[in-house]
Amino acid sequence: MTTFAFDQFQIQPISERDGWRLCDFVSANADYLKRYFPITVAANLNPELSNLFVLEKLADFASGKEYVFTLKEQEERKIIGLVYVKEINPTKREAEIAYCIGYPYKNKGITTKSINQISNWALNELGLSQLRIIVHESNLPSIKVAQKCGYLWKETLKEEHKPPNEAPLDMELYVLEDEG
Repeated sequence: MTTFAFDQFQIQPISERDGWRLCDFVSANADYLKRYFPITVAANLNPELSNLFVLEKLADFASGKEYVFTLKEQEERKIIGLVYVKEINPTKREAEIAYCIGYPYKNKGITTKSINQISNWALNELGLSQLRIIVHESNLPSIKVAQKCGYLWKETLKEEHKPPNEAPLDMELYVLEDEG
């Protein structure tokens, strides 16, 4: 099983035992997550929905359609973040990386270490040649994560993201190319 550890944290594929923990994470951070992760929030409003979400993501992981990783505190096993490898195009050998971390864990370098690990995994294990991070210009911490992980700004994507009850937002595209 693909697992990465650093400091007191662990990144691992979503597990069938993660339903309750995922519901707790999303509930505690719903206001913070709902603008950019509305589907994840809606799919984890209660433990029953979270268990269904986990089963769906396990099937996606097994089929290679999408990979969801949890970021946990090693000791308590509490989920503090998620990393998605999604929008995978095997023909073009590219995918998008999306991530979120609980509000109390922001600005501590945890997300940067996680994205470095998952980016390397996606390039080396999945054989991808290009990874994308799509972020709003106002999300400066996420932009810093992309830059610290070697992603370079490529272009502004017009009306790329539609948050709930808002007009579509222009988003910034950052790209990491495999140098191999």
